[in-house]
Amino acid sequence: MSDDFDDKRRDQLTSAPDATEGDAAPRIDVSEHDGITRIDVRDDAAVRPGPGPGDPAAEPD
Repeated sequence: MSDDFDDKRRDQLTSAPDATEGDAAPRIDVSEHDGITRIDVRDDAAVRPGPGPGDPAAEPD
């Protein structure tokens, strides 16, 4: 991505009243190999998809 895009993204994600620089931190990695695009959630992402710890939906039956 371009530096201009990254600057606009950061400005947008940090413009809320209680926003921090961490809100603009990357959460995914995108790679392309042999025409296939892969999107991975970063290990250091502060927010991850799915139920969180302690959520009853995450507990096995």
